[in-house]
Amino acid sequence: MNKNDFYTFFRSVPKAEIHLHIEAVISTDSIKKLYLKKNGTEFTDGAIRELFSYEDLNGFIQAFLKVQDLFTAVSDFDLVFDDLQQYIRDNGLAYAEVFFAPSAFVKKGFDYAEIMQNFSKNIARIKAATGVDVRVLVDVSRTFGLENAEKNLDMLLQNRIPEVIGIGLGGAESKGPCKDFGPVFERARKNGLHAVAHAGEDQDAWSIWDAINVLHAERIGHGITAIQDEELMQMLKAAELPMEVAPTSNVFTKKYVPSFDKHPIRAFFDKGLLVTVNTDDPLFFKVSLLDEYWNLHTQLGFSKDELKAVILNSFKASFLTDEEKKAFADKVEAAWNAE
Repeated sequence: MNKNDFYTFFRSVPKAEIHLHIEAVISTDSIKKLYLKKNGTEFTDGAIRELFSYEDLNGFIQAFLKVQDLFTAVSDFDLVFDDLQQYIRDNGLAYAEVFFAPSAFVKKGFDYAEIMQNFSKNIARIKAATGVDVRVLVDVSRTFGLENAEKNLDMLLQNRIPEVIGIGLGGAESKGPCKDFGPVFERARKNGLHAVAHAGEDQDAWSIWDAINVLHAERIGHGITAIQDEELMQMLKAAELPMEVAPTSNVFTKKYVPSFDKHPIRAFFDKGLLVTVNTDDPLFFKVSLLDEYWNLHTQLGFSKDELKAVILNSFKASFLTDEEKKAFADKVEAAWNAE
């Protein structure tokens, strides 16, 4: 199957993406609009290239924060959701769970309740336009410490909307190990929220163990250093604990994966772990979900049927109900058989 045929076919197959930072779905056109609005001058192409030039995870995080800093009003999120709607259509998404990190916006003086009202409005708009449900995981953020994470959870609980289904822990693991955030995750679980955590992205396998044993994470974001620990991989397999793998992101941050063809997702899949494929931050890593599936096929030797299994995993690992998961699995089979 050539590349054009591959993209056409896989776009037609319903897919879920469950590790996607919503601010990073924004387009360069929207960034230019935000920059002009804030600064009164054009954001040049050269300045954009400089913004997206980084060598490691910390450099990426700094660029991420700079993009967040361009927002001057809650209504600016309308642009992000416009871009998310286009991303959904371009990639054939049937369901999405997205991360949102409120810390930088609240520090700028944005009202969290107003942000949630905007999200609810825009998610309903996307549903009406595409038929696709979007759900939100609030990133309590390890970047700014435990006290800030507790405040983020407080805001979530005081301003709950149905679209927000849980919390996540993102940011650089070296600056905020999972074990420091146990109390936040315990309180979230007691309040009926799902809990996920980035772990094993830029720290060794112990970080994944902490995400499981301390945070009781229901999914592991990235998790690539599980390859270091056979016992851990066997536990992940036995527990069917999903892994939100973002291959291009892992290559881009240059910590453990030197090139795409060296990515451990092939080994994880072959060992029977419940792996899903995601983009993490499409704009920042210049990748779409269809690109990731193509890369698995061409650089890691995933067959079409193996990619189908990964697509089905994306629904199985989601926080949809069992009935909804079954319905989406049936739709995947129907699309597959319609080829």
